[in-house]
Parts: sequence; C-alpha cells; structure tokens
Amino acid sequence: MAAARVYQHPETSEIAMPRVLFALSEPLRLGMVRMLVEHGEVDSIDLGPDLPRSTLTHHTSLLRESGIVFVRAEGRKCMIRLREDDLEARFPGLIRTVLAGYQAGADDEEDA
Repeated sequence: MAAARVYQHPETSEIAMPRVLFALSEPLRLGMVRMLVEHGEVDSIDLGPDLPRSTLTHHTSLLRESGIVFVRAEGRKCMIRLREDDLEARFPGLIRTVLAGYQAGADDEEDA
C-alpha cells in the first residue's frame, strides 16, 4: 500500500504578502479562491474540471506554497480549503478586498 501524500505548507508567520499577491494575480487562481470561499473544502478536480491535470497541479501548488490554501490527501482525492484564519491573521481583510475588487472589475467589463 502506498504511503499517503504529505504536503508542505508555510507556517502562518511565513506567509508573505508578495507571494500571496502574486498567486492572486492570475485570474484562474483567483477564481479558484472565490470557489473555495463559496464552497469551503473541495476536491482539487472541482477547481478546474476542464484543465489538464498538470495545469491544475501547477496552480494549486502555487496557491499552497504561497500560504493561501491548505491541501490534504484523502484516498485518491486531493482536498483543498482556503486558509481563511491564517490569512486573516496575517493580512486582515485582504482576501475579501481582493475578491471584491476582482468582482467589481468583472462587473465593469460586463457593463462596457
């Protein structure tokens, strides 16, 4: 039987603003974060069902390495959740502000 996958995550104190902002600068990853805010913990496949596995892995790894998400193995699944408490402790209101700004920008594009 294969050993369960173990993922490395930065400690809360190691979550750095530049890495978080870089991770959130990609619309696809920002959409993934929005889905996690709305649905809580999800299987990674649900974050990008139409994406190639390698692309999905790249984006979810970047979110994990930046400290935005927590990833755990559950059998063959890769469960992902937003590190809301850790992010709020480090950067109060950041995720809420970024998502609100992103939505406002999307709304402006639809109105144009």
